[in-house]
Amino acid sequence: MALELYLDLFSQPCRSVYIFAKKNNISFDFKKLSLLDGQQYGEDFGKISLIRKVPALRDGDFCLAESIAIMLYLAEKFKTPDFWYPADLQQRARVNEYLSWQHTAIRMHGSKIFWLRLMIPKVMGVEIPEDKMNAALDDLNSSLKLVEEKFLQDRPFIAGDQISLADLVAIVEIMQPLQGGRYEGKNKTKTKNAWTLLASWTGF
Repeated sequence: MALELYLDLFSQPCRSVYIFAKKNNISFDFKKLSLLDGQQYGEDFGKISLIRKVPALRDGDFCLAESIAIMLYLAEKFKTPDFWYPADLQQRARVNEYLSWQHTAIRMHGSKIFWLRLMIPKVMGVEIPEDKMNAALDDLNSSLKLVEEKFLQDRPFIAGDQISLADLVAIVEIMQPLQGGRYEGKNKTKTKNAWTLLASWTGF
């Protein structure tokens, strides 16, 4: 049975997994799910992922959820180039540090902006009060500032001179608010330059 990836490319974590697999020439069957249509609650998908979230992976009888776990599994199984998840102890620690931090910071704050700015007004027809939007933007800016000052510093990428899983996860979360022009951090140019390069490399 071919490796299967269950994805909705509307989801940032799904895009991370998709880009990682494509850039490493990993062959897989793309199983498209629509979160907006509630397909994750279908009976068949429930057999793949009891937590009913995408991305999800099936490799024979083995099923796996969560984007970070899936990319690490693919990196090990297909022996992807070392720069993705470096063998060097300290470089790997930098990657792990970012991947551990981002769930409750840039991911949470970026997703909140997406819902407040687009999903709630467009889908539900509810306007978001300006003070609530401004508070959410402040949270996002604080996270982006940490990306620059803590995780990037003076390096081209999070773990050093080469792209890693940390950068790939970062770009799918950061691209949308940056392109929307709503980030006003003092180092805005540095962050834009770093991930403009990465966006060009990934083809996004």
